[in-house]
Amino acid sequence: MSTTMADRSRRLATRIGRATATGTRDATGRPVAHRELVRRELAAYADGIDLAGLVREHGSPLFVLDPDRVTTQLLALRRELPMAGVHFATKSLPHPAVIRAVDAFGAGFEVASRGEIDLLERAGIATAHCLHTHPVKTVADLTGAYLRGIRTFVVDNPAEVAKFRGLPPDVAVLVRLSYPNPGAKSDLSSKFGVRPDHAAPLVAQCLREGLRVAGFTFHVGSQTASAAPWAHAIRQTLALMQRLEAAFDVRFDTLDLGGGFPVGYDEPVPSLAELARGIRSALDGVPDRYRILIEPGRFVSAPAMTLVTRVVGVAERADGRWAYLDEGVYGAYSNIPAEDVHALVFAASELGGAMGGVPGGAAGAGCGTGRADDRARVPVTLAGPTCDSVDVIARRLPLPPLAEGDLLVSPMMGAYTAATATTFNGIAPTPVVVVPA
Repeated sequence: MSTTMADRSRRLATRIGRATATGTRDATGRPVAHRELVRRELAAYADGIDLAGLVREHGSPLFVLDPDRVTTQLLALRRELPMAGVHFATKSLPHPAVIRAVDAFGAGFEVASRGEIDLLERAGIATAHCLHTHPVKTVADLTGAYLRGIRTFVVDNPAEVAKFRGLPPDVAVLVRLSYPNPGAKSDLSSKFGVRPDHAAPLVAQCLREGLRVAGFTFHVGSQTASAAPWAHAIRQTLALMQRLEAAFDVRFDTLDLGGGFPVGYDEPVPSLAELARGIRSALDGVPDRYRILIEPGRFVSAPAMTLVTRVVGVAERADGRWAYLDEGVYGAYSNIPAEDVHALVFAASELGGAMGGVPGGAAGAGCGTGRADDRARVPVTLAGPTCDSVDVIARRLPLPPLAEGDLLVSPMMGAYTAATATTFNGIAPTPVVVVPA
């Protein structure tokens, strides 16, 4: 592991769950911190699905996947953005139970690889309704996707346009635009997309090649916490579409807003309702012939999985107490180094209820609905199971005293966790159990 990578990992792992106050207040009128709100919800949820029983049956580490939560998120998108067709970003959580839930809801899928198409076909999904959004593809992958029914693809540079030669004329492309957003957790315009003021030559090339340009797509960046980047991109793109329709005597039919809708990890984020108001406002006056698409991934999949880990060892070191877990950043917590996102971590003793009956459920812990006792927490560094010093989940995280065998629970662990985990050091992937069974 390079020094740069190690330094970056240490910086990322130093972040701990914030106690950011939200608009919610307790019975005395005091603001309730984000971590406490999440703890209460997690405690009730753990009791509702008998998380303690699942751990006794399946052991740890363990992912608990709840497809009903996928449906809940899709319903929220339909309620707040009713004009938009949803294409779930398969890469965020490519699990058969998630695929079935998305399909049963009536949403579509966004794919970016042959393997994702394989997954959908095994699940019986009609891939003809999928979007293939990877701007850079091999000719073999492009041809294979076409032969398996996909007709809408994405391009963002001249070299890709030439790869469509020889395909039948029923293919359509979306031109991906770049709208940099340094405020996003991951600025996805840094790798893909053509600047709007450079889009006209690319559209002209597509038309010369006999390739139909259906419209445009963009992605304002992962975990975007304001409607402003969407509003800016929408208005700029709509103006561009109007200019190019006149210049090339064509009619576009698709505007794809991408994904980026945020979820609350260690700090609160604006509600979907708040973001959607700004997006809907920017879409006022959009031509009726345009179909509006979105590609949510994290927003749909993150709440769907909860992770349970176990302390396998403890040590007192120069910088304080360390607890070593049976999962780490090379596995289920891979979203920490990859994305700089940090799900909250709770000791089982903080959740009370049935969790109090499993290791880690210490007597005197805060009950499921009451406030956990902050005074009982001590700083601890949480490390993963690999024999590698980069494998650190969090440093000096305030938690109840931990001992070997104690359990820890993290919510919001569905997105880019199991999907990006490795088997480094020969450690097997964390099993996934689906509830209800």
